[in-house]
Amino acid sequence: MPAVPIAVRGSGVTLIHGDRVAFRASDIAVPSGEFTAVIGPNGSGKSTLLNAIAGLVPLADGVLEVLGTDPLGARSRTSLVLQATKVNDRLPVTVREVVTMSRYVDRGSFGLIRSSDRDIIDDALERLDVARLASRHLGELSGGERQRVFVAQGLAQRADLLLLDEPLNALDLVSKEVILEVIFEEQRKGRTVIATTHDLSEAARAGHVLLLSGGVVAEGEPSEVLTSQHLARAYGIEVVESEAGVPMLDDSAHHPVDERHQHFDRTGHAEH
Repeated sequence: MPAVPIAVRGSGVTLIHGDRVAFRASDIAVPSGEFTAVIGPNGSGKSTLLNAIAGLVPLADGVLEVLGTDPLGARSRTSLVLQATKVNDRLPVTVREVVTMSRYVDRGSFGLIRSSDRDIIDDALERLDVARLASRHLGELSGGERQRVFVAQGLAQRADLLLLDEPLNALDLVSKEVILEVIFEEQRKGRTVIATTHDLSEAARAGHVLLLSGGVVAEGEPSEVLTSQHLARAYGIEVVESEAGVPMLDDSAHHPVDERHQHFDRTGHAEH
């Protein structure tokens, strides 16, 4: 069988957050044109890894290749979408202005927005079902609406690699399904999508999964990665199986183990 093209390849990747190792030496291989879910307990290194791929966090050690070059060299071809809760929603900007910002990646800060850019902006607004909100300010929107706006911004950049940090966290069901459908549409178009999540059911819908716990615990197809053995190792808690044979994290048995951080949090607070 021909080798699968790789969008993000890492060897011995080590990342530091503050004064601690947030991601210990690990190898990764994220396939091109696939939807990869990055899952793990809070503090497992999910957001740190995503920021490193985006060229925002330098490597402490190892090698990281993104789209055939180093992360900084790939930044113009990479779009990073943060959680709406990490962005100041009191900024005096409208929904359309937020999405329009993405087009300046190609045009420069003082470049003119062309009719082709406006078409791309309109398309992103429509696909995320926020076109009707285009003239409203961020502070007037619900959490789910704001998240869809920021995903629309990432979409409008038309990047080869779309990075999403907890895009479905604490959202209403409608917003979740709208964003998931866009993710799958982008993947079908051949774009590479990497999204962090704390939800096993969301990760199970991806084509490729990275399970983290301060480094890579397992990587591959969901059926290979989301096993009771791997999940117990990553989360340090008991894993039970439903009647359908699907692994489930047993919160009632959740107790921190030696030398492991307090982790699983169903409220979805952002990790570092």
